[in-house]
Amino acid sequence: MELSDSTLQVLKNYASINSNLVVEEGNTLQTITEAKNVLSKSTISEVFPSRFGIYDLNEFLNVLGLVDTPRLKFEDTSVLIGDSTGRSKVRYYFSDTEMLTAPSKEVKMPDTDVRFSLDNDTLNKIKRAASALGHNELQVSPSGSAVSLTVTSTENSTANSFSIDVEGSANTDKYNFIFNISNLKMTPGDYEVEISSKLISKFTNSETDLKYWIALEKTSTYGE
Repeated sequence: MELSDSTLQVLKNYASINSNLVVEEGNTLQTITEAKNVLSKSTISEVFPSRFGIYDLNEFLNVLGLVDTPRLKFEDTSVLIGDSTGRSKVRYYFSDTEMLTAPSKEVKMPDTDVRFSLDNDTLNKIKRAASALGHNELQVSPSGSAVSLTVTSTENSTANSFSIDVEGSANTDKYNFIFNISNLKMTPGDYEVEISSKLISKFTNSETDLKYWIALEKTSTYGE
């Protein structure tokens, strides 16, 4: 088996969410943060033959980089990673899946109260603004018929802020949802975002079968 570039991109992204990974048999990858406030699920082109665990995903990715065009042969307790010539190979042993953090159940997304489109350019502007201003909160609030995304500090009424309006809709004009920007761990791309007043959101990639469920901050308000 050879891993596609798109699958490698997902694995690199998942390493930023959780350092370990439980891979299930089939073509689906899932991960969740230790705090259980960010969960992601992706359908990939490869089909894994069995369930296995990786304790250090960054280490595993670095091991793949040791050989040219890595080819994976899965065995009971390990995977043999060889190069295109067959001269170089690495044996990488799996970890006990019971020792690792993995999603235990499917997320049932509640009814959506606010939805909007978030393109990659806007996402990059939000992250640059957060870095420039030193803030770690993204406020989602109404702006006429649009949705306003504001990088700010909600604890400081005079904090410098950055705002950008995006196309969207809501069930009410009274909402103020707060994200911790460090939880916005998505891969680059365009997303359709759904937010529930139950303080859970869903980010769906517009081009691939990749989804993220991200918890909102408890300071969020709806209908107030």
